[in-house]
Amino acid sequence: MQDGLRIGTRKSPLAMAQTEQMRQRILAANPSLSDEATVLAPMTTTGDQMLSGPLMEVGGKGLFTRELDDALLAGAIDLAVHSAKDLPTVLPDGIELITIPEREDPYDAWIGADNMTVDQLPQGAKLGSASLRRRAQILARRPDLVPVVLRGNVGTRLDKLARGDAHATMLAHAGLRRLGKTDVMTCVLDEALCLPAPTQGILAITARTGDERVARILAPLEDPTVRAQATAERAFLATLDGSCRTPIAALSRVEGDRVHLTGRVLPPNGSECYEIAGDAPVAEAEALGLQLGRDMRAKAGEAFFAALPQMVADAWG
Repeated sequence: MQDGLRIGTRKSPLAMAQTEQMRQRILAANPSLSDEATVLAPMTTTGDQMLSGPLMEVGGKGLFTRELDDALLAGAIDLAVHSAKDLPTVLPDGIELITIPEREDPYDAWIGADNMTVDQLPQGAKLGSASLRRRAQILARRPDLVPVVLRGNVGTRLDKLARGDAHATMLAHAGLRRLGKTDVMTCVLDEALCLPAPTQGILAITARTGDERVARILAPLEDPTVRAQATAERAFLATLDGSCRTPIAALSRVEGDRVHLTGRVLPPNGSECYEIAGDAPVAEAEALGLQLGRDMRAKAGEAFFAALPQMVADAWG
């Protein structure tokens, strides 16, 4: 019997591309695995079927992982490859975040009609995004822009932009790189303008808790530096909400034996911006994220977070 793996993934072109890249890395690190028996198991998730409206209206985070979690727990797949930013901050019982490989570029790509930058868009231009984080940060710079919901996979969003549904949109630079479509972007947004989503550019591999065979196979792919980044950013996110309902941004770096984390929270219209930063030993990455999350709650004030759900509802109309 051939030794292989069943690797769960969403059916979107980006998910399939990044999971196939991961499959090739798993095979390269494990010569005893059979190429033919190490296969992708594509699935359509609830989130993939929601092609209009903001995700908060249909359940927020977890929409892109639920079916993969169910398949893992049922034994239908051996592991699942996710974009880490799709993962809920608390995983279901029986599932663990077993491997975090190296990180792609974490920043956002700007795609403007006629290659226009943020500052070149005409007054009142339509800003297409279903991301509260991206939308709020761009509106902080250009409050005259008119936000419109633009959802779907990378190809769908680019098609909507081409037909004039919006004058500009933003996508993760990592996704465009993995798809080989960086030629469509106007520029990469720097963090002063648009701090990335927590764990953007990171892939997260989940497996059944205690599956020693899968843990052994995946061990060569683990990147301790990126694990520390993901741990800090996910802890910050968890303290502040951890759903698609809140415009939260965070990015960490590891320098030597210390992890540095910057976080940002805004209302959906970008009228205010709260930012916080700190550092700690790498071994204390989770504690750093939790502490900065608590500090952010104190800085923005509980009244801000209490009012945020209504602000978000008003923003989506």
